[in-house]
Amino acid sequence: MSASNVISIHAHDDERQIRIDLAAALRLAARNDWHEGVANHFSAAVSADGRKFLVNPRWRHFSMVRASDLLLVDADDPETMNRPDAPDPSAWSIHAAIHRNVPHGRVALHLHPPYATTLACLKDPTIHPVDQVTARFFRRIAYDLNFGGIATEGEEGERIASAFGEHSAVMMGNHGVTTLGRTVAEAFDAMYHLERACRQLVLAYQTGQELNIMPDNMAANVAAEWQVYKDAEFAHFAEMKRILDREDPSYRD
Repeated sequence: MSASNVISIHAHDDERQIRIDLAAALRLAARNDWHEGVANHFSAAVSADGRKFLVNPRWRHFSMVRASDLLLVDADDPETMNRPDAPDPSAWSIHAAIHRNVPHGRVALHLHPPYATTLACLKDPTIHPVDQVTARFFRRIAYDLNFGGIATEGEEGERIASAFGEHSAVMMGNHGVTTLGRTVAEAFDAMYHLERACRQLVLAYQTGQELNIMPDNMAANVAAEWQVYKDAEFAHFAEMKRILDREDPSYRD
Protein backbone atom coordinates (compact mmCIF):
# COMPACT_ATOMS: atom_id res chain seq x y z
CA MET A 1 0.00 0.00 0.00
CA SER A 2 1.42 3.39 -0.97
CA ALA A 3 2.04 6.17 1.54
CA SER A 4 -0.62 8.32 -0.16
CA ASN A 5 -3.20 5.57 0.28
CA VAL A 6 -2.33 5.24 3.97
CA ILE A 7 -2.77 8.99 4.43
CA SER A 8 -6.11 8.87 2.59
CA ILE A 9 -7.38 6.03 4.78
CA HIS A 10 -6.29 7.79 7.97
CA ALA A 11 -7.94 11.02 6.85
CA HIS A 12 -11.19 9.13 6.21
CA ASP A 13 -11.00 7.49 9.64
CA ASP A 14 -10.39 10.86 11.30
CA GLU A 15 -13.37 12.44 9.56
CA ARG A 16 -15.59 9.53 10.56
CA GLN A 17 -14.63 9.94 14.22
CA ILE A 18 -15.15 13.70 14.08
CA ARG A 19 -18.59 13.10 12.57
CA ILE A 20 -19.47 10.76 15.43
CA ASP A 21 -18.22 13.17 18.06
CA LEU A 22 -19.97 16.19 16.58
CA ALA A 23 -23.26 14.28 16.29
CA ALA A 24 -22.87 13.22 19.93
CA ALA A 25 -22.31 16.83 20.99
CA LEU A 26 -25.48 17.89 19.16
CA ARG A 27 -27.52 15.16 20.84
CA LEU A 28 -26.11 16.07 24.26
CA ALA A 29 -26.86 19.76 23.73
CA ALA A 30 -30.50 18.86 23.08
CA ARG A 31 -30.61 16.70 26.21
CA ASN A 32 -29.30 19.62 28.26
CA ASP A 33 -31.83 22.06 26.72
CA TRP A 34 -29.06 24.28 25.38
CA HIS A 35 -30.44 24.45 21.82
CA GLU A 36 -33.07 26.81 20.47
CA GLY A 37 -35.69 25.24 18.23
CA VAL A 38 -33.99 24.10 15.05
CA ALA A 39 -31.50 26.96 15.18
CA ASN A 40 -27.91 27.09 16.55
CA HIS A 41 -25.01 25.27 14.98
CA PHE A 42 -21.87 23.22 15.59
CA SER A 43 -18.90 22.78 13.27
CA ALA A 44 -15.63 20.85 13.16
CA ALA A 45 -12.70 21.16 10.77
CA VAL A 46 -11.60 18.04 8.88
CA SER A 47 -8.78 19.49 6.77
CA ALA A 48 -5.29 20.44 7.94
CA ASP A 49 -5.89 24.12 7.18
CA GLY A 50 -9.25 24.08 8.99
CA ARG A 51 -11.17 25.45 6.02
CA LYS A 52 -13.09 22.28 5.14
CA PHE A 53 -15.49 21.61 7.96
CA LEU A 54 -18.56 19.70 9.03
CA VAL A 55 -21.70 21.53 10.14
CA ASN A 56 -25.15 20.37 11.20
CA PRO A 57 -27.80 20.37 8.43
CA ARG A 58 -30.19 23.29 8.17
CA TRP A 59 -33.15 23.21 10.53
CA ARG A 60 -32.68 19.61 11.66
CA HIS A 61 -33.42 19.16 15.35
CA PHE A 62 -30.27 18.47 17.36
CA SER A 63 -31.82 15.38 18.94
CA MET A 64 -32.18 13.70 15.53
CA VAL A 65 -28.83 14.44 13.89
CA ARG A 66 -26.67 11.45 12.90
CA ALA A 67 -23.00 11.41 11.94
CA SER A 68 -23.91 10.83 8.28
CA ASP A 69 -26.26 13.86 8.25
CA LEU A 70 -23.48 16.39 8.83
CA LEU A 71 -22.67 18.59 5.85
CA LEU A 72 -19.12 18.87 4.54
CA VAL A 73 -18.46 22.42 3.33
CA ASP A 74 -15.52 24.58 2.31
CA ALA A 75 -15.11 27.99 3.95
CA ASP A 76 -13.59 29.29 0.71
CA ASP A 77 -16.44 28.16 -1.55
CA PRO A 78 -18.74 31.13 -2.32
CA GLU A 79 -21.28 28.80 -3.96
CA THR A 80 -22.03 26.95 -0.71
CA MET A 81 -25.28 28.79 -0.04
CA ASN A 82 -26.52 28.03 -3.58
CA ARG A 83 -26.44 24.27 -2.94
CA PRO A 84 -29.78 22.48 -2.43
CA ASP A 85 -28.44 21.20 0.90
CA ALA A 86 -26.98 24.56 1.98
CA PRO A 87 -26.52 25.07 5.73
CA ASP A 88 -28.42 27.66 7.74
CA PRO A 89 -27.34 31.17 6.60
CA SER A 90 -26.16 32.20 10.06
CA ALA A 91 -24.29 28.89 10.45
CA TRP A 92 -22.43 29.63 7.23
CA SER A 93 -21.76 33.25 8.17
CA ILE A 94 -20.38 32.50 11.64
CA HIS A 95 -18.63 29.18 11.17
CA ALA A 96 -17.06 29.85 7.77
CA ALA A 97 -15.55 33.02 9.25
CA ILE A 98 -14.25 31.13 12.30
CA HIS A 99 -12.69 28.38 10.20
CA ARG A 100 -11.05 30.94 7.92
CA ASN A 101 -9.74 33.26 10.62
CA VAL A 102 -9.35 31.50 13.98
CA PRO A 103 -6.67 28.78 13.75
CA HIS A 104 -7.26 27.48 17.28
CA GLY A 105 -10.96 27.05 16.50
CA ARG A 106 -10.92 23.57 14.98
CA VAL A 107 -14.32 22.99 16.59
CA ALA A 108 -16.91 25.71 17.21
CA LEU A 109 -20.12 25.28 19.19
CA HIS A 110 -22.59 28.17 18.99
CA LEU A 111 -25.64 28.09 21.25
CA HIS A 112 -28.25 30.19 23.05
CA PRO A 113 -28.41 28.20 26.32
CA PRO A 114 -30.75 29.67 28.95
CA TYR A 115 -28.37 30.84 31.67
CA ALA A 116 -25.55 32.03 29.42
CA THR A 117 -28.04 33.89 27.23
CA THR A 118 -29.63 35.43 30.32
CA LEU A 119 -26.23 36.76 31.35
CA ALA A 120 -25.63 37.96 27.77
CA CYS A 121 -28.77 40.09 28.09
CA LEU A 122 -27.32 42.13 30.97
CA LYS A 123 -25.61 45.48 30.55
CA ASP A 124 -22.58 43.87 32.19
CA PRO A 125 -22.38 40.15 31.24
CA THR A 126 -19.04 39.62 32.99
CA ILE A 127 -18.60 36.16 34.48
CA HIS A 128 -17.36 37.18 37.90
CA PRO A 129 -15.25 34.57 39.74
CA VAL A 130 -17.52 33.60 42.63
CA ASP A 131 -16.75 29.86 42.68
CA GLN A 132 -14.42 27.35 41.03
CA VAL A 133 -16.42 27.06 37.83
CA THR A 134 -16.90 30.78 37.24
CA ALA A 135 -13.18 31.25 37.99
CA ARG A 136 -12.35 28.87 35.12
CA PHE A 137 -13.25 31.72 32.76
CA PHE A 138 -11.40 34.51 34.59
CA ARG A 139 -9.53 36.43 31.88
CA ARG A 140 -10.12 33.42 29.60
CA ILE A 141 -13.26 34.50 27.77
CA ALA A 142 -13.88 37.32 25.28
CA TYR A 143 -16.84 39.69 25.53
CA ASP A 144 -18.50 40.88 22.33
CA LEU A 145 -20.96 43.66 23.13
CA ASN A 146 -21.47 44.90 19.57
CA PHE A 147 -24.44 42.79 18.50
CA GLY A 148 -25.21 43.38 14.83
CA GLY A 149 -28.41 41.38 14.41
CA ILE A 150 -29.01 37.80 13.28
CA ALA A 151 -25.73 36.82 11.67
CA THR A 152 -26.96 36.05 8.16
CA GLU A 153 -24.45 38.39 6.50
CA GLY A 154 -20.77 37.67 6.05
CA GLU A 155 -19.73 40.91 7.72
CA GLU A 156 -21.35 39.91 11.02
CA GLY A 157 -19.70 36.50 10.91
CA GLU A 158 -16.31 38.11 10.32
CA ARG A 159 -16.90 40.50 13.22
CA ILE A 160 -17.85 37.65 15.56
CA ALA A 161 -14.79 35.64 14.53
CA SER A 162 -12.53 38.60 15.25
CA ALA A 163 -13.98 38.92 18.77
CA PHE A 164 -12.26 35.75 20.01
CA GLY A 165 -8.71 37.02 19.88
CA GLU A 166 -6.62 34.39 21.66
CA HIS A 167 -9.58 33.12 23.71
CA SER A 168 -11.57 29.96 23.14
CA ALA A 169 -14.94 31.24 24.34
CA VAL A 170 -16.93 34.39 23.71
CA MET A 171 -19.90 35.87 25.53
CA MET A 172 -22.00 37.42 22.77
CA GLY A 173 -24.00 40.34 24.14
CA ASN A 174 -27.73 40.23 23.29
CA HIS A 175 -27.09 36.91 21.54
CA GLY A 176 -25.58 33.79 23.17
CA VAL A 177 -22.20 32.09 23.51
CA THR A 178 -19.66 30.22 21.40
CA THR A 179 -16.88 27.91 22.55
CA LEU A 180 -13.91 26.68 20.54
CA GLY A 181 -11.61 23.69 20.91
CA ARG A 182 -8.99 21.62 19.17
CA THR A 183 -11.40 18.71 19.57
CA VAL A 184 -15.13 18.23 20.03
CA ALA A 185 -14.46 16.99 23.57
CA GLU A 186 -12.71 20.21 24.58
CA ALA A 187 -15.30 22.51 23.00
CA PHE A 188 -18.14 20.50 24.58
CA ASP A 189 -16.59 20.53 28.06
CA ALA A 190 -16.03 24.28 27.77
CA MET A 191 -19.68 24.82 26.80
CA TYR A 192 -20.88 22.59 29.64
CA HIS A 193 -18.88 24.50 32.23
CA LEU A 194 -19.66 27.89 30.69
CA GLU A 195 -23.39 27.27 31.03
CA ARG A 196 -22.83 25.97 34.59
CA ALA A 197 -20.83 29.09 35.44
CA CYS A 198 -23.57 31.34 34.09
CA ARG A 199 -26.22 29.39 35.99
CA GLN A 200 -24.28 29.81 39.22
CA LEU A 201 -23.91 33.53 38.70
CA VAL A 202 -27.55 34.08 37.71
CA LEU A 203 -28.69 32.17 40.81
CA ALA A 204 -26.34 34.23 42.97
CA TYR A 205 -27.76 37.44 41.47
CA GLN A 206 -31.27 36.23 42.27
CA THR A 207 -30.56 36.22 46.02
CA GLY A 208 -30.26 39.99 45.90
CA GLN A 209 -27.17 39.82 48.08
CA GLU A 210 -23.77 41.21 47.21
CA LEU A 211 -21.49 38.86 45.27
CA ASN A 212 -18.42 37.56 47.07
CA ILE A 213 -16.00 37.98 44.17
CA MET A 214 -12.57 36.38 44.51
CA PRO A 215 -9.47 38.60 44.47
CA ASP A 216 -7.83 38.68 41.05
CA ASN A 217 -4.79 36.65 42.13
CA MET A 218 -6.97 33.89 43.59
CA ALA A 219 -9.21 33.80 40.51
CA ALA A 220 -6.15 33.61 38.23
CA ASN A 221 -4.71 30.74 40.28
CA VAL A 222 -7.99 28.82 40.16
CA ALA A 223 -8.26 29.36 36.39
CA ALA A 224 -4.74 27.99 35.95
CA GLU A 225 -5.52 24.99 38.15
CA TRP A 226 -8.16 23.85 35.68
CA GLN A 227 -5.30 22.87 33.37
CA VAL A 228 -4.26 20.23 35.91
CA TYR A 229 -7.56 18.52 35.13
CA LYS A 230 -7.24 18.82 31.35
CA ASP A 231 -7.65 15.05 30.88
CA ALA A 232 -11.01 15.29 32.63
CA GLU A 233 -12.36 17.20 29.61
CA PHE A 234 -11.83 14.13 27.43
CA ALA A 235 -13.08 11.74 30.12
CA HIS A 236 -16.23 13.84 30.55
CA PHE A 237 -17.09 13.64 26.86
CA ALA A 238 -16.23 9.94 26.67
CA GLU A 239 -18.56 9.24 29.59
CA MET A 240 -21.37 11.20 27.99
CA LYS A 241 -20.95 9.20 24.78
CA ARG A 242 -21.14 6.01 26.83
CA ILE A 243 -24.53 7.17 28.11
CA LEU A 244 -25.67 7.86 24.54
CA ASP A 245 -24.38 4.45 23.42
CA ARG A 246 -26.46 2.78 26.10
CA GLU A 247 -29.63 4.78 25.53
CA ASP A 248 -29.62 5.75 21.83
CA PRO A 249 -26.54 4.93 19.73
CA SER A 250 -28.23 6.09 16.51
CA TYR A 251 -26.09 9.26 16.55
CA ARG A 252 -23.23 7.11 15.24
CA ASP A 253 -25.08 6.12 12.04
